[in-house]
Amino acid sequence: MKQIKISEAVVRRLPIYLRYLNELSISDVQTVSSQDLGDKLDLNPAQIRKDLAYFGEFGRKGVGYNVGYLIEKIRHILNLDRPIHVALVGAGNLGRALCNYNMYLKDNMKIVSVFDDDPAKKGVAIGHLTVNPIQMLPHEVKDKDISIGIITVPASEAQKVADRFVEAGIRAILNFAPTVLKIPAGIRIHHADFTSDLLSLAYYMDHDLDSDGAKERGLSEDAVEVEVEVEVEVEVEVEVEVVEGEGAGK
Repeated sequence: MKQIKISEAVVRRLPIYLRYLNELSISDVQTVSSQDLGDKLDLNPAQIRKDLAYFGEFGRKGVGYNVGYLIEKIRHILNLDRPIHVALVGAGNLGRALCNYNMYLKDNMKIVSVFDDDPAKKGVAIGHLTVNPIQMLPHEVKDKDISIGIITVPASEAQKVADRFVEAGIRAILNFAPTVLKIPAGIRIHHADFTSDLLSLAYYMDHDLDSDGAKERGLSEDAVEVEVEVEVEVEVEVEVEVVEGEGAGK
């Protein structure tokens, strides 16, 4: 095993590859090329080959990738070949939706505990889960070996929840609250801000236009030649076992 610095953009693309590969597996497709993956996912095939090459050589030139084998390897890279337990704090509408969706996931990553500080929600059933008081968080984290926390509380309460997660020993946080949280070094946090994503789409109402559409609205072509392509190069240290000797994927 050795440490390789992998950009966050690469890590975020791996679940996209895995999702499509699972679809292929369900359809009993045995092999797939990087060109096929690129066409389906609207990605550059060379980028896909480069992403996978960080972790080993999983394909054969002129043949492509064995679907089942690549699924196995990506799951291993993402640590999905072992149970990963998740806690959720905030049993409101969004929290309940995530817990209910969790019931249908056929994977090793599952929400195993849900919490809320509203006494009226204590003991309420959400699918197969029961809402616990927030005071039980440290015990549940230790007892159920929980490593990831999800925050679905109002922005005003999010930092308090994040602090509780950190104190309880949570190693990674997915935050749905529309606020920036202060997290100590060594804790990974991702933000899922629906509001910001939705508002940012408004920008493209004037800028994501072809030249014909621009002319119809009285805009010059120069006014719509705005093409932004950003790959965040945040480096993430990932322990990987590089697999060698299988040739390059097509």
